[in-house]
Amino acid sequence: MPRFFALLAGALLALGALGSPSARADDVTAMTTKDVVVGTGNTARDDSDVRINYICWLYDAKAPDHHGAKIDSSYDGGRPLSFLVGSNEVVEGMDSGIKGMKVGGKRTIVVPSRMGYGRRGSPPDVPPNSALVFDIELLEVH
Repeated sequence: MPRFFALLAGALLALGALGSPSARADDVTAMTTKDVVVGTGNTARDDSDVRINYICWLYDAKAPDHHGAKIDSSYDGGRPLSFLVGSNEVVEGMDSGIKGMKVGGKRTIVVPSRMGYGRRGSPPDVPPNSALVFDIELLEVH
């Protein structure tokens, strides 16, 4: 009988290791954006040089606003991120999600895995097939 319980416990642990559906974020099939604050300045477009502050979170279907574990933040280092929109310098979801924002705006972008780090993930912080959430503040557009 003790062997049965050991096998049962092992099976339950193995199932837990596969991860919950919220961690894999299979329910995120398309990118969505939500403007928290609509800016009034210049608009970000392809070939715009932008400067942003951001926080990147793992998507969690059960967490408030789907904000799971924090992955990265420009606020932590005190240095905004600058990149050229449309040049593949950042993950596709961030690049696409910033288009149409105006300076002074704040936007939340939910990014499906295929527009983030995909099947490979970004070890050790981003597991494979993870959806992401970006909170972005657009500081400058040139």
